[in-house]
Amino acid sequence: MSDENRFYPPDRRQVVKIIRGLMAAMFPVCFRRDDPEMTDRQLMEETTMLLRREVCAAICFRKKCDEQPEEETRKICDAFEKRLPGIRKMLLKDVEALYEGDPAAESREEVMICYPGFFAISIFRLAHELYLLKTPLIPRIMTEFAHEKTGIDIHPGATVGEYFFIDHGTGTVIGETTTIGNHVKLYQGVTLGARSFELDENGNPVKKIKRHPDIGNNVVIYANATILGGDTKIGDGCVIGGNTWLTHSVPAGSTVSYNAVENTRK
Repeated sequence: MSDENRFYPPDRRQVVKIIRGLMAAMFPVCFRRDDPEMTDRQLMEETTMLLRREVCAAICFRKKCDEQPEEETRKICDAFEKRLPGIRKMLLKDVEALYEGDPAAESREEVMICYPGFFAISIFRLAHELYLLKTPLIPRIMTEFAHEKTGIDIHPGATVGEYFFIDHGTGTVIGETTTIGNHVKLYQGVTLGARSFELDENGNPVKKIKRHPDIGNNVVIYANATILGGDTKIGDGCVIGGNTWLTHSVPAGSTVSYNAVENTRK
């Protein structure tokens, strides 16, 4: 086996188990444990152990290094554990947005157990904190698992405010450098994407630059709307109609709708 091939990435099955353990620990009433007899403390200890092992594997895979990165792993996992209460608080606000925003929701527990929007958002919020801690690979594995299960594709690098609402959600795409304010509602098929890719002198896409739009507070974006570009800003209180295609900024308080001839701003 070559040197290049003897380093293995994190185990996707174990990352999924970590997700399930974290959700059961944060919301034990709504998410079943693999072992119902396990105490809260035992569950967190098992989940933490799995997380440390997979973070260590991810770092070794990235660096192609045999030396075990115990200190880097410890710093990431300790910091992440300290952020879990804040993640839970954010998710409870997301539940509230979904419950209050959907007349079909009969209880907050129904939102947590049944709604694909909450499933995708909850995994995104966990992955986002690991992304901020510069954890290799694992944040993407987490959000791609949510993508696979729900059809909702949120890059872990996106920045999303409080009371986030995704209804139905299938086909929703949110790019890495997107920023989303508070009390934002998205419906199925919405794309917050890149207009084009800046190329370097060798013709390769330039990475780590602003490519995706900024969405203000109290914005509603209806089904199959597409908003593209790193310099595109949607102001507070805007309503973006279904099937709209936008590559330019929209001032606060605007309503943008689509007709068969052209996009019109009212």
